[in-house]
Amino acid sequence: MNTEVSYNHTQTEIIQLLLQLGLTSGGSFAIWRKPKSKKLEMVLDETASPQKVALSLEELPPGFIVHPFADQEDKKAYYIKANRYFSFELDQEFKPEDLPEWAKIQLEDQQKLNDAELRKLLFDQTINNKIITSGISEDKSHFLQLVERGIEAVKENKLEKVVPARTKTIDIPEDFNLACTLLSLMNSYPNALINFFHIPHLGTWMGASPEVLIETKGDIFYTMSLAGTQKATGDNPLKSVAWTQKEIEEQALVSRYIVSCFKKIRLREYEEHGPKTVVAGDLLHLKTDFRIDMEATGFPELGSIMLNLLHPTSAVCGMPRKEAHDFLQEYEDFDRSFYAGFLGPVNVQGQTSVFVNLRTAALFSNKAVLYSGAGVTEDSVPEKEWEETEYKCEIIGKFIQNPTA
Repeated sequence: MNTEVSYNHTQTEIIQLLLQLGLTSGGSFAIWRKPKSKKLEMVLDETASPQKVALSLEELPPGFIVHPFADQEDKKAYYIKANRYFSFELDQEFKPEDLPEWAKIQLEDQQKLNDAELRKLLFDQTINNKIITSGISEDKSHFLQLVERGIEAVKENKLEKVVPARTKTIDIPEDFNLACTLLSLMNSYPNALINFFHIPHLGTWMGASPEVLIETKGDIFYTMSLAGTQKATGDNPLKSVAWTQKEIEEQALVSRYIVSCFKKIRLREYEEHGPKTVVAGDLLHLKTDFRIDMEATGFPELGSIMLNLLHPTSAVCGMPRKEAHDFLQEYEDFDRSFYAGFLGPVNVQGQTSVFVNLRTAALFSNKAVLYSGAGVTEDSVPEKEWEETEYKCEIIGKFIQNPTA
């Protein structure tokens, strides 16, 4: 590609250029935009085989971490090292000469791919992804039965809460444009981590996660409890919202679990703010924020410590954690893969931001698998939990099938 040629580089074209860089590299890459940010970032590792790392975040070089819901036998996560890094502000003008030197070198012998060529390149690279689906995870009657089992387990005091999940497979339209889809998600969900990652032969995923698992910047550690879900309605949904006892208790369970993790490590000095109602696209959630000064409390490795204690959170698994996890392993009957795992940039520009992988879709060939779950307590109504998973699936699904949704 001749980088001297003058293009009208719209935001979509810039994202397409980054996707071309990643998909033609033969390696792994991730593209993301953090909540309340205008900066789009990319890391690229040209290594053909996926890298795995121990969960000692403070010791890792800059990169992007991806961990499935289930623990790995080796206790490691997949890692896309930032051998190449690039970022730009979405609200600023971009010119080809603004590309880093490594990108110019990689693109100099390539033609700029059009929409159809990029789509074919994407589908060709996702056809062998290890996306494990089963008919049972799509079946409504199975999910309703799963919710019933969960309610029964809570009533019998075996569980306080459990979060069953399901999948929904949709066709990717012939005119699908990944760059448009990602940009539309960024515009529609300013308070979410908009992310896309590709690890050859393992997975290609995109999502819009509203839930921080752990975040560290300087000496400050941050986490949140996010639970309770309802559709945002009316012109001012924050003023008209009303939460049921079931939703309030569901969110309180998550907050109590975070506090119990602090107690386990004898950490007593923390700030707690909330719960308050927050908007995540078309949905409302209850959120409580927790902040800790790692230097003042003597916990410089709090990010790694809390990552191990929190995952999987009660918001995606249940409580007590072990019993809820065992329940799901026995009755859920499908592999969640990276759904409800965690992902995000680590030690990039002096900050680590790891999110729970929610509102997400796995791409393979010309189909997308959507994932969603619902928190079940004794007050749950199976049909309403199904409806909740439907509109959670729609968050990503509608943008895949209609990028301007």
